[in-house]
Amino acid sequence: GKLGDIDVAAAVRYVRACENFDGGYGCEPGGESHAGQVFTCVGALAIGGELGSVRSEELAWWLCERQTPGGGLNGRPQKDADVCYSWWVLSAMCLLRRDGWIDGEALRRFILSCQDEEDGGIADKPGDLPDVFHTFFGIAGLSLLGTDGVPPIDAAHAMPASVMEQLRAEQAAAASEGRPSPPPEFLTFVESAFTSRAEYDRWAAEMEAGREEAEGDRT
Repeated sequence: GKLGDIDVAAAVRYVRACENFDGGYGCEPGGESHAGQVFTCVGALAIGGELGSVRSEELAWWLCERQTPGGGLNGRPQKDADVCYSWWVLSAMCLLRRDGWIDGEALRRFILSCQDEEDGGIADKPGDLPDVFHTFFGIAGLSLLGTDGVPPIDAAHAMPASVMEQLRAEQAAAASEGRPSPPPEFLTFVESAFTSRAEYDRWAAEMEAGREEAEGDRT
């Protein structure tokens, strides 16, 4: 609910300045296209309502070429596949509605081959030690593929789709009632943290008043 507090147009101009001839995005203008940065830029443009500015066809081709013969995805040409790109690449392709351009079953097999079947977790590559980072992105990749019973994930926010739906519904209700929108980090804990909705609304109003007072002090 705070997107209006930043200059979205200026942010979009900077993101677009990072776009390359191949449709990908670098970390800065002129930087090499990299799948991790592609997600960051495409996700930001999606949140800012500017997804239409992406050169979708060129970028989708560059992204689908990140799939290696073993089924996994890499971050840039001539690099090994890594489980984390199951998220970075596939999320951007889902936002562009081009996720069907890769072999989803081959990617699924690659992700599952990176599991530690004895101790759990997912590694970057088969045979390596698992870690939380790659476990998250491996599961997120399976979610985007719609397999293995993993609940849906929001491709722009990397949050469970159910949480984002609840947040948007709460923000819409708050706007219609003229009350402050609850911060996302507290949304799923309202019932357990407050004894009543009235108590929560008082807390939210105090938080908003404090923020406005702090902004007034700075000016």
